[in-house]
Amino acid sequence: MITPRFTVLAEGTFGVETAKTAASAIRYLPDRVSSILDSRFAGSTVGEVIGFGGPIPIVSSLGDALALKPRPEALLIGIAPQGGTLPGAWRTVLSEALDAGLDVWSGLHTHLTEDPDLTARAAALGRELVDLRKPPSDLVVGTGLAQETSAMRVLTVGSDCNVGKMTTALELRRGLEERRIRTGFAATGQTGILIAGSGIAVDAVVSDFVSGATERVTLEAGRGVDVVLIEGQGSLMHPGYSGVTLGLLHGVLPQCMVLCAMPGRSSIYGGNHDWVDLPALDEVIRRYEEALAWAHPDTPGKVVAVALATYDLDEGEARTAVKEAERITGLPTTDPIRFGVAPIVEAVEARRAEVTGATSG
Repeated sequence: MITPRFTVLAEGTFGVETAKTAASAIRYLPDRVSSILDSRFAGSTVGEVIGFGGPIPIVSSLGDALALKPRPEALLIGIAPQGGTLPGAWRTVLSEALDAGLDVWSGLHTHLTEDPDLTARAAALGRELVDLRKPPSDLVVGTGLAQETSAMRVLTVGSDCNVGKMTTALELRRGLEERRIRTGFAATGQTGILIAGSGIAVDAVVSDFVSGATERVTLEAGRGVDVVLIEGQGSLMHPGYSGVTLGLLHGVLPQCMVLCAMPGRSSIYGGNHDWVDLPALDEVIRRYEEALAWAHPDTPGKVVAVALATYDLDEGEARTAVKEAERITGLPTTDPIRFGVAPIVEAVEARRAEVTGATSG
């Protein structure tokens, strides 16, 4: 999949937590993002608003985005909201983008390619609609095939949704590759697919086939590498997304897991679910390892490290949170963005040596 140069639509939503797709594209595809559309911050740069991304401009309109050089080639919908529906007010902008000669890319559950008006308009103008979240039609029920990888399988899991599972996997890939360990990345969500260029959004798959879809991407990304990192989704603790998480867990059958958490939260993410309190991290770990053991008793996977997302804390609070997580879990802990990924890399390397007898290099 060739990634075009995007202007990213995030009107009224731009932020690390509220526009995850936009923020991740800025972090991992910075040369493919020409501008952000959010009139609230027009005239600012993304670096000024979210703390990274440098001089990428924020503009108030599609016209302003089109006037920039180099000109964008596509419009990317930059949000991944609960339910994944297209905001009705944005339809006009999508139509304007097609009229201006841009393709439109989306990671929403609302598939643009199934919208009669947009598909007719795109066809008439010779433009392309790309649905990152649309799964293939030939998926099957999982049967444990992921165990056939020679690569060690590492799954990022979460205490909650929206706690950095994709980010941790991508930072871990970078850290492992710096140590010359051949590493694959299996994308299981729309933003991961955007960054990796391939994958299957498992939360858009019929529930019977989630483990089979996960097997497929694990096997594909695990060819010819020493470690395959699988992007986690949702959380066993989250009543809205636990089904996807369990299907992914039993599809990957990982030998190694990295727990991702946000220490600033005490309850499940999302106003409709905040009646569910988050358990302590050691209890979260126990639940993941127990749930995995139901289907993977011979080589039980275990959590080897903790990755915290501390962007809502100041420096002192973040360091305190890292120390507290280490105390509770007894595991190496870091914020991979703020403090570096080295402790997690070392824990994964140690687990690989334990599982396969391999050493780095």
